[in-house]
Formats: sequence, structure tokens, C-alpha cells
Amino acid sequence: MRDVKKVLEMRSQNYSQRQISVSLKISRDTIRKIFNVADDKKVCWSSVKDLSESDVQNLLFEQEMKINLSIKQPDFDYIHKELLKPGTTIKLLWEEYVDDCRSIKSPFYQYSYFCERYRDYVKKHNLTMHINHKPGDKMMVDWNGTRMYVYDRYTGEAIPAYLFEATLPFSMYSYVQACPSMKINDWVDCHIQAYRYFGGVTRLLIPDNLKVGIIQNKKYEDPILNKSYQEMADYYDTTIIPTRVRKPKDKAAVEGAVGDCTVAIVGRLRNRKFFSFEDLNKAIIKELDNFNNRPFQKKDGSRKSVYLDEELPFMKALPEQPFELSVWKRAKVQLNYHISIEKMNYSVPYEYVGNYVDVKVTKRTVTVYYKMNQICTHDRLYGRINQYSTNESHMPENHQKFQWNKDRFMKWAASIGDNTSILVSKLFDRYKVEEQAYKGCMSLLKLSDKYGKTRLENACQLALDHISQPGYKNIKMILQSNQDLKAKSCDGSSYIYLKDKNDNVQSECDMHAFVRGKDYYGGRNNG
Repeated sequence: MRDVKKVLEMRSQNYSQRQISVSLKISRDTIRKIFNVADDKKVCWSSVKDLSESDVQNLLFEQEMKINLSIKQPDFDYIHKELLKPGTTIKLLWEEYVDDCRSIKSPFYQYSYFCERYRDYVKKHNLTMHINHKPGDKMMVDWNGTRMYVYDRYTGEAIPAYLFEATLPFSMYSYVQACPSMKINDWVDCHIQAYRYFGGVTRLLIPDNLKVGIIQNKKYEDPILNKSYQEMADYYDTTIIPTRVRKPKDKAAVEGAVGDCTVAIVGRLRNRKFFSFEDLNKAIIKELDNFNNRPFQKKDGSRKSVYLDEELPFMKALPEQPFELSVWKRAKVQLNYHISIEKMNYSVPYEYVGNYVDVKVTKRTVTVYYKMNQICTHDRLYGRINQYSTNESHMPENHQKFQWNKDRFMKWAASIGDNTSILVSKLFDRYKVEEQAYKGCMSLLKLSDKYGKTRLENACQLALDHISQPGYKNIKMILQSNQDLKAKSCDGSSYIYLKDKNDNVQSECDMHAFVRGKDYYGGRNNG
């Protein structure tokens, strides 16, 4: 146990247990234990501020420290050597240590303190922690600072190709890929292809603190990751641990491999011209295979042989299908309880009509969320635009017996009147694909709920008489401005007349077209 005195000092300054834990990098369980013992023994900061750290620990944990003297001490020299062996972990060695202690009925160190003691041993003897380079444990990734180029076949324009590099520090087995950008789509795709090339997944994923994947990485706080990047890591069951800020030694393995690959790949391809990223990456893979198969200078084997013989058995298995990058969109649920995503329509439970939802789009699926809760999913539609994917359970009960189609809309229009029916028919004639008219027809016919069937029918007649291609917006404007009212024509017959902005009925001879008034189009003198 360490920093007991500092814990008491921060407590006196009203820091919370969580704040103390983050600041001192001590577990909250330990902080809680110190608090409880101090309370039991009525020890506060004012009574210990002049004491040394060891005196404070003796004051609070005298009995516990006496017990520690009888604890069997781990053989860290043996532990350090064992950690060189494939498949050996610090936790496994701790478990063996615990078994030995129990066999002789001796107290033992808890796992966290055992690891702390091992780190102290490594530091004291100026050694390297072998735990940093376990087989199948880590994949280190970064962008290579060197650019290559792909040339436009017709214009000759040089398009930058950014090089992604992944390295397994145990075997130094590497993967390289050229990309047209360093955006999240390419970044995630490079990881997918790297896992495919290696044929497995490491326990940890170590990127640099590049903004495309790491939004924020503060010293004593968990890093904030790009959502798509985190989803990819979760899918492959790996954990992203960014390197510490301004700590280049954390990723020394990949940094060295970057230089080697620059010579082995970029240098050998420097005089070749490539006219597509596909051709460039084929050439890179060929040189990469040569690089990975090249014998080591100071030891037996190659990067690939070490990987296959010693590291691959410790890699996690790949999922059956590669990860699909998702794109998040926001959409409003329309009156027909559908949302429009990339000109395709997907149903949503009708209770969400009028609300905005978040939509996760992959190559295969469209998943809809409302306030972080998944409410439905669809297979993604491709091909002709304005297709509909409709789940009957999403419909109101009175709609579930019907599917949206032209016949249904025409029957609905006919129940309102002949003019409405004609106008709806014209809406369908306007589009090449039937489904394209659904939204407009739905909006038009729903106007009868607000204004009544008679007024909608009259508005449709007025629009048909004076507009060549009337639509929903025209009908809505007629109804909103009350221009659908009936009056008598000059010869006494019934006719629909426009009203001007002063609510004065125009004569039949004034109704040459459906107009808003000459003032709207240019002023009083524009006649």
C-alpha cells in the first residue's frame, strides 16, 4: 500500500474517493479501505501531516504489516524468465504462486499488489518487462509518413496514397495498405484487411493518438474513441489502448517497422506508375510478402516463420464474416410511418410518427434507434429508387389488412370524389416507378382529415382547371387560403371561384389561371 498519507490529505480537501483514485492511480477499494480504517482509529490529516509515509502506514495498518512479514515472497527472477515463454501470463504465474502458498498454508499477495511488486523488480534491476511483447497480444497500427501516388489515366493527375501499417511486436510480422484518404472509413477498412492478412486477432489494439480514431486521450481518464472504431474493436473482441501522449517508446516496434517497410516496399516501387489503388495494393502485398519472408540477420527464421510457429496459435479466431462499417444518419418518421434513407423507404412502428430517429446503415442492414433504444431493423434495399420495406407489425391496426399500392390509393381517392381521383391518377402518371408517388398521395389524401372531403374535392377541381400539373403543395395552399369556396357563375350555374387576398370573389372572366395575384408577381403596375 502506498500514498496513504496523500490519500488522507486529499480527503481533508474534500476530494471524492473517485477523484483521489484517478489522481493517485489507486483502486477505489483501496481508497475505501484507508477511509474506513482512518475512521475506526479516529485518524485525520491534522494528526498525521507531520509524520512520514511509513509512520502513517504503521499507525493505520500495523497488524496487517506484521502479517505481511510472514507472506511467502514471490521469486521474481524466476517469474521474469518464465514470462519469456509463449502463453505465459503474469496472472497465470500469480495463480501458481497462490497455489504454492496455499499448499504450505502461507498468506499470499493479492494480484494487484503482486503485479506492482513485479513492476518494482523490473524497475530496480533496469530490465525490460517481457509482458509487453507476448505472442498474439498486441497489434500496433499507424500511418506511414511516406506517401505514394496513384495517377489518373486520362488527366495524369497525381492522387496521394496514404500508407497504413500494422505490426505484431512479438514476431514483427507486418501489413501495409495504400488508401485514398486517412478518414475513418479507410482507417477501419485497413484494420479489417490487416486482420484478414494475419488470419487472426490480437487481444489488444495499440494505435497512436490520431484524431480519426481517438477523440480524446487524457492521462488519468479513459480514452474517448470514435464510435465506428469502437464498434469495429467490439466486433473483433479486441481492446483499443492508445499510446500515451508524447511516449514514442510505447510503440517502438511499429516505428522501427515503418522504416524497414519504407525501404522494402516504397523504395522498390518508387519508379513504377500505378493507375488504380487496386493495382498499387497488389504490388504492395507482393513486396510485403518478400519483406515478411526475408531471413533475420541476427537470429534464425523470418517474421513470417516466427509468426506461424510461435504467434498464430495465440491469436484469437476471426469472426465468420468481416466487420461492416456503419454510417449513422438522422431521419424523421413520416405520416406513412416510414423513413427515407438514401432514397429508400423503411417502416418504423407507427407510434413514432413525427419523431426523429437515429439510423445505423451498413452494407446489409438498416437499424433504427429512438433515444438510444433499437426499435426495428431491415435488410438494406438496393436497385431502383423509392422501394419500400414494410413490416406489417409497424402499421396501425386498421392498416394491417392492407399494403400500400396504387389500387389502395385510388380507392381512397374515389371515396372522396371524382376530381380527387383524377388528381391522384395524375400523380401516379408523373413517375416512372409507382412507389415514388406514395408519399405525395398520402400527404394529399390526409388533407381530408383536416379540411373535410368536400373541401378537398373542390380544391382538386380548382387545381385541375387552372394548373397543368397540380400537386400536394398546390392543394394545401388552396385550402389554407380558402380559395376553394363555391359561388354562382355569371350565367347562374354553380362554379368554383378564386378569392383575392381581400376575400373578394373574382368574376369568372378573371379566372384565366390559378394565380396568387399580380402584386405577388411584380407589383401593381405589372399587369
